[in-house]
Amino acid sequence: MSSIKPQQVTYIVPGVENFDCTEISRFIEKAQDNLDPSLLEFAWVELLENNKSVTPEELAEMIFGSAEPLESYCAHLLLSNDEIYFTVLETKGSRSLYGPRPTTQVEELMCRKLAREAAEKDLHEFVQLLKSAKAMPSHAKPSKSSWIVEEKIQQKIESLEAYAIDACKSDDQRKTAGMILKAMGMAKSASSAANLLIDVGYFPVHVNLDLLKLNIAMDHSDEIISAAKNLVSASVDPDKTNRKDLTHLKVYAIDVDEADEIDDALSATRLQDGRIKVWIHVADPARFVQPGSTIDRNAMRRGTSVFLPTATYPMFPEKLAMEGMSLKQGEVCNAVSVSVVLHSDGCIAEYSVDNSIIKPTYMLTYESASELLYLNLKEEADLRILSEAAACRLQWRCQQGAVDTATLETRIKVANPEDPEPSINLYVENQADPAMRLVSEMMILCGEVMATYGSCQNIPLPYRGQPQSNIDVSAFAHLPEGPVRSAAIVRIMRAAEFDFRKPIRHGILGVPGYVQFTSPIRRYMDLLAHYQVKAVLRGDSPPFSAGQLEGMASSVNMQTRVIRRLCNSSLRYWIIEFLKRQPKERRYHALILRFIKDRVAALLLVEVGFQASAWVSVGRHIGDEIQVQVEEAHARDDIVSLKEVI
Repeated sequence: MSSIKPQQVTYIVPGVENFDCTEISRFIEKAQDNLDPSLLEFAWVELLENNKSVTPEELAEMIFGSAEPLESYCAHLLLSNDEIYFTVLETKGSRSLYGPRPTTQVEELMCRKLAREAAEKDLHEFVQLLKSAKAMPSHAKPSKSSWIVEEKIQQKIESLEAYAIDACKSDDQRKTAGMILKAMGMAKSASSAANLLIDVGYFPVHVNLDLLKLNIAMDHSDEIISAAKNLVSASVDPDKTNRKDLTHLKVYAIDVDEADEIDDALSATRLQDGRIKVWIHVADPARFVQPGSTIDRNAMRRGTSVFLPTATYPMFPEKLAMEGMSLKQGEVCNAVSVSVVLHSDGCIAEYSVDNSIIKPTYMLTYESASELLYLNLKEEADLRILSEAAACRLQWRCQQGAVDTATLETRIKVANPEDPEPSINLYVENQADPAMRLVSEMMILCGEVMATYGSCQNIPLPYRGQPQSNIDVSAFAHLPEGPVRSAAIVRIMRAAEFDFRKPIRHGILGVPGYVQFTSPIRRYMDLLAHYQVKAVLRGDSPPFSAGQLEGMASSVNMQTRVIRRLCNSSLRYWIIEFLKRQPKERRYHALILRFIKDRVAALLLVEVGFQASAWVSVGRHIGDEIQVQVEEAHARDDIVSLKEVI
């Protein structure tokens, strides 16, 4: 035994004298020119008939008539690269003995080879198609529908789509997408697949990947739409004889300007003793929908309407929600009306809950309602009374320990989201605005009344509470009121809790109990409360026990959390896209909310209602207002880089 270094070894071709290693490349070139796989088939037929095995040298003699080094090497290459006709029987050192495969095995292997070659050809043609589409200008790219005409192309494009949203249904689909990305010279990642689909025009530039990943139902099935039409045309009202006529009241519906479904409206008057009486009128979808029906089960699966900057996906089919359930200006509408008389300090003196008919007088946006309040018109005295009631209620709640979390709220509407450069309309609303305060206070009042009513009638309801025990509001007194203080408090707030048997205190709102009741067209949990309450108003038992409500609420709340994340991520995407479109030199006012580390601060961009971080100069404090510029903004990568303007 002896050891030698690899550098001491010289590799030669046996049988060649005076070997010059520089000739190897020419030798290989000649060998490649002599390779003819069809020769193997002839040799296989003969050897199979004679039941013989063969070495490379013997095969060289057989098919080339010579076993010289070149011919032997050619035979070796043919045998070692062959996957069809021969198999290795044994190997001794560097020499192998090959035997012909049986006919049935050869036929099977040939079929596999042909299938593989066809698949490779299809892949090559598909990759060429992708490259061609990628090179086209955006207006000339193939439509999405053109990619699904041929089944072979459809399977591949759908594999890429599934890969892009982490939804591959099989290993084959994942493997296909991986091969396509490799052939395109791209990394095997979901983001690469998404970018490729955008580049070829299959996805729009601003595709909402989260919407696809979460598999949110965007359309209602034909069965649901048909059932909804039947409900509207039948127009049966089981509570017709038990409705209070409130059509004499002046009714204000106040919502965002693009709202399609109007769930709630308000009325108010001043009683002779000086106290204020308000009505919160809530749309009555339970007049149409019965618990356990097809429409109800579909609404429960959805959990809530989905409001995105690019589209709205309603919980109920549009015809039913708009024509049947929604409150409409100047038309007699069915409602559930909650009337409340307030003491002078804002606490509840008396209340009632009734099925009703109303006739909405005004459909106002928050902006127009605020303007009417500012003008203080004599003919709109009822609106002024509502505002007075709201102020009174806010003061009372604060005395009960309520925490004011009013901040800036951003809404975005994208008119043509399929376009590469869609128009973006951005609105920033201050939740402390008079009209927004008015509506939110009345909604909270309604929630408190429904919790009280449910408790008195012993009705199982989704009673909502929020512990406040860990919040010492005085600890934030040094912070400026408004968004800065609200942001600090929200960071330490605990999640809401539910009880389905009795009210629990809602510390943040400062009320002894709370039930969400005012959005039954948009939120399934509100609809559940309507089912329970309306049954009692008819003199029946509630359809669901506390245990049943708890089980239903668990799945609905899970879906609602998913949709909330989707809405937040979509809003953030379009705010970043909005910032990207603005002139580079534009300056924004920013409030310092808190310091994250050293001089890196969390900021609130006032003009867009958007939180981001940036380095701020020494001497700045929480609550200070600074000016910043956007250095970089990439919505797809969720990147925003800000720089303080000194």
